[in-house]
Amino acid sequence: MQAGEELNKEELLGKSFVFEALNEKARRELAGFSYIKQYRAGEVVFTMGAPGQSMMAIAEGVVRVSVVTPTAREVTLNDMNAGEIFGEIALLDGGERSATVTALTNCTLVVLERRALLDLLHHDPKLSIRLIELLCKRVRRSDERMIEIAFLDLPARLAKLLLRLSVTAPGSPEKPLKKLSQSQSELAGMIGNSRENVNRCLRKWQKAELIGLENGWLKLIDRERLEEMAEPD
Repeated sequence: MQAGEELNKEELLGKSFVFEALNEKARRELAGFSYIKQYRAGEVVFTMGAPGQSMMAIAEGVVRVSVVTPTAREVTLNDMNAGEIFGEIALLDGGERSATVTALTNCTLVVLERRALLDLLHHDPKLSIRLIELLCKRVRRSDERMIEIAFLDLPARLAKLLLRLSVTAPGSPEKPLKKLSQSQSELAGMIGNSRENVNRCLRKWQKAELIGLENGWLKLIDRERLEEMAEPD
């Protein structure tokens, strides 16, 4: 593998909160143990409940994260693009996968195995403390999402989701996306509601010129008003 490719692996994996706990030398060492794996569109990367021994960074392509409810209904949690990371929790605890990940397009992934991280932590136990702190931050963010589902009404939750998707790669807080490709069924699955309710809400927003629906795209027309809806008094 060429040096440029090695640098790309380190850069991609560096976006994980796991790498935030590491110094430059440890990051370089850990990235050196990673490898590249490719998946075709429609191929399952791993299934919910499968043993988890690795995390993955998306170098190219798009993957879908989904779960199956007790009523056999598939719910989409997220669509992830190049530059994003998944599987971090399994990297830490080696437990079962909490969701199914499927390649929506042909994908190139950078894979880091759990055993490589454990070897590093054994050599420098102080890194474990830093990892615990960062993991707690993620738990707090997860709690915030649970509160949203429990206490916010559909318009507020949907507005929050649209704004969050707009700043997810390839978008960013500095340069948010102006249109989204997720279907109404996918949006409904991400906020734990029905497609019909999401459709009614979006149609109402379309009439009010907050958003536009055209050729499978959802355009964010009035971002300021969506932000007001996302933060109700």
